[in-house]
Amino acid sequence: MTVHAILITVSDQPGMLSKLTKVLADHKANITYHVAFHGGTGPKSDIYFEFTLENTPLDVVVAELKKVPGVSILEETSSFAKIYGKRIVVVGGGAQVGQVAMGAISEADRHNIRGERISIDTIPLVGEDEIAAAVRAVVRLPRVQLLVLAGSLMGGDIADAVKEVRNSGVLVISLNMAGSVPDAADLIVTDPVQAGVMAVMAVADTAKFDLETQKKRHY
Repeated sequence: MTVHAILITVSDQPGMLSKLTKVLADHKANITYHVAFHGGTGPKSDIYFEFTLENTPLDVVVAELKKVPGVSILEETSSFAKIYGKRIVVVGGGAQVGQVAMGAISEADRHNIRGERISIDTIPLVGEDEIAAAVRAVVRLPRVQLLVLAGSLMGGDIADAVKEVRNSGVLVISLNMAGSVPDAADLIVTDPVQAGVMAVMAVADTAKFDLETQKKRHY
């Protein structure tokens, strides 16, 4: 089904979300992306929806949403998946994260020129608790297909978090480092630049690299 995306400017008041979702539910719309609020200091807020429709034309749903009291502006827009595409997250030490990002961004550029949409997110972090929390939070981010752990030493609760993320369907590449994280990951790569390149190739439709056939290998 086609994913529709709309951005609605509404009065910042209780009940607005309920009113809007009722219209979508009445037309059996399936909301595929979490509602995003962009509240400011003024009396208006923006609410973003991505959803699919089975039978109802989009213009019918849009017309009814515009009639909801409190709606001031409704704009049809491109979905985040269409604009930003698949998402790779790199977590770990600053130097290693930077090298992984360099490889990933260079490779993503090559595929995006050919019509892909692959975006790279990075966050340098220190500390077992901080990194484990960031790993677990990956599954709550939209569009994430692969996580890269970049560092010199990771284990303990981070390894447990990696296993949880993999069970949720997110692929994990680890640098070849000390600790138990490499054993928990799908693939272990020594060179950080190569790890970034392989991460992009693993999610790109325009690449022939299949990570499923490479699982648990070391490079």
